Amino acid sequence: MKLINKKNKKYVQIFQLFTEEKWKESNKNFNRNIASVFSGKKNEVHIQTNEDNISFFIGLGKANAANFEFQQIGVKFSQTQKEKIQSVPTQIIAEDLNEKQFEEFFKGLYLGTYAYASEKSHILWNEQTEIHFENFSQKKLNQIKDNTNAICEGQFTCMEWLNKPANHKKTNTLSLFLKDISKKYDIKYTSFNRKKCEELGLGAYLAVNQGSEQDAAFTILEYKTKVKNAKTIGLVGKCVTFDTGGISIKASDNMHYMKSDMGGATAVIGALIYSAEKQVPVNIIAILPITDNAVSENAYLPSDVIKAYNGKTIEVLNTDAEGRMILADALSYLSKNYKTDVMIDLATLTGSSVRMFGDTCGALFSNNSRLKDLLIKTGDETNQRLWNLPLWDVWKDDFKSDVADVKNISMKPIGDCIVAAKFLEEFIEGHQNWAHLDIAGVAFGNTGYSKEKAATGYGVQLLADLIENYH
Repeated sequence: MKLINKKNKKYVQIFQLFTEEKWKESNKNFNRNIASVFSGKKNEVHIQTNEDNISFFIGLGKANAANFEFQQIGVKFSQTQKEKIQSVPTQIIAEDLNEKQFEEFFKGLYLGTYAYASEKSHILWNEQTEIHFENFSQKKLNQIKDNTNAICEGQFTCMEWLNKPANHKKTNTLSLFLKDISKKYDIKYTSFNRKKCEELGLGAYLAVNQGSEQDAAFTILEYKTKVKNAKTIGLVGKCVTFDTGGISIKASDNMHYMKSDMGGATAVIGALIYSAEKQVPVNIIAILPITDNAVSENAYLPSDVIKAYNGKTIEVLNTDAEGRMILADALSYLSKNYKTDVMIDLATLTGSSVRMFGDTCGALFSNNSRLKDLLIKTGDETNQRLWNLPLWDVWKDDFKSDVADVKNISMKPIGDCIVAAKFLEEFIEGHQNWAHLDIAGVAFGNTGYSKEKAATGYGVQLLADLIENYH
């Protein structure tokens, strides 16, 4: 796919983009029949054909809309018009868009081509496709194309792995993929099997993994920039490839959606790919504690007392609170073995956050006000929004244990997402710049490309934008 600054009268496919304001100025130059059915409103599309070309009139809504809205329009256009778009030279006319607005629309065009297992084969995106645009210099267009390719490589990967059926993402399959991308992007890959995890004392992670027929894969990915004195960002992604709930088994009605319980990990993988594609001048240490949560004769049990990596003991009251168990060891391992300027974990962690926010935003917890503000600002700008919740110590009383240092849940039917965040805080080893993102309601849900619930790609653009602006 090529994005070219070139004027040519032989275009045969034209995307004409109009804000409401621009259409009011321009509609006198078009056929009256078009003016009667098209007004430039958001997501409005009118198609006109003749012997020489096909024109798509695309409504953008208000000119002062947030940048992410232009991306949403591009996504919807690709999703709804894919049967009508042709593999021919294409001109985009958008006279009143600034560079950022155009880039977001262009990203949306690409993102909207996603379909599970499609191998990104949408007709508009292949090596023969030329998209001509004359408003910006060729240097700017190349930059927009590179930015788009990088974010889409990351987000498509995130969505693809989250959408895979459980039998297509066994631990060894995912590990092989991570080895391949590590080789491609010169990322250092390390993975600890069950025996090595036992030697290291990763007891909380192993407690979840012990019920599985699949070996452990506590995985560390290290991306290093060549820029000297660069910041180092630590990322942890919950990576439960399928969650039965363990002995505290889930209800069966929606259990098929539990293939989505690695949404934190896929967001981290996507952001890592974006960073490597762009060669962002930061260092990234990503930890993915990969396992499923299975029911077997070896599965951990309610009432078990587990010793975590940092030496604290955990009383297990519910084996379906497995995410905080594996994150506990991942966070303490990252804190104890690497020096990071910021540490962020992402997890499809609690039904509590879903009941609180639905699919509108993720729940944010942070012990650093600057990081909290940056995440909220970044979420607003990317439309991968976050809402801050408290980390007050009063919540610690709810998971004190009589037989261990802490319990893995509270017995109260309220505030579980806050209890989970306070639980994780016990394992950050005093890190002063940490954030926990509970993305259970936003990583997997209703989408424009799937009849059933599917991956949204939440977290990739949030992390990518944060990483871009943290150095």
